[in-house]
Amino acid sequence: MSGPAPLTWVAFGSATGEFGADAAGPYDRALREGRGQLLLYDVASGAPVDVIPVWRFAARADQHERALLARGDGPLLDLGCGPGRMVQASMSSGRPALGVDLSRAACEIAVAKGIPVLRRSLFESLPGEGRWATVLLLDGNIGIGGDPLRLLNRVVALLAPGGTVIVEGDPDVTADVAFTAVLADDKGLSGPTFRWARVGALALRRHAHRAGLRLTREWSADGRTFCEYARPTT
Repeated sequence: MSGPAPLTWVAFGSATGEFGADAAGPYDRALREGRGQLLLYDVASGAPVDVIPVWRFAARADQHERALLARGDGPLLDLGCGPGRMVQASMSSGRPALGVDLSRAACEIAVAKGIPVLRRSLFESLPGEGRWATVLLLDGNIGIGGDPLRLLNRVVALLAPGGTVIVEGDPDVTADVAFTAVLADDKGLSGPTFRWARVGALALRRHAHRAGLRLTREWSADGRTFCEYARPTT
């Protein structure tokens, strides 16, 4: 079996973008064309470090993902929501929800289905800051921006006192690495670089503690690892 195709680098230099921000990049193309997956590469080594399951982002929430919605009540905010499967599932269960994503294709697909999403960086001003009951960081989105502590501090600012964040950790529970990344399709065509991180459950405990979050539960389902943290009430 042959390995991944050689990359055709489109952008070098400093990584200032975010995952999915390039409307002409491989992620948006994959969503629009219904492709199954992309590869995430570490630019420094040129090696693929993760598979991005675009097919799952575009599908409906599965039973394990729907179970996450029973972990609390009140309004839910999905950061890096993609085409909005978790927002749709939350609203179907009677729970108000909003998604945030930078991908133009993802947001257009969601809006076409009547799913409320904002095309915006999660580090920009968002509705309901400090009042969300639950924040989701699924599908490796703890890696957004390449700085897990900064991201978790942002989550704390979004959560209501006593609110919770559910994070999907890296399959390697010891992973804790930030790097410059690029996405590529099966033809080796890539887009602009961006900062990313891989964070497993053990490392996530340290970052969350520094952000002032309290661990409430860790569990695995269908080969995926989930961690729930709460913002203190005082």
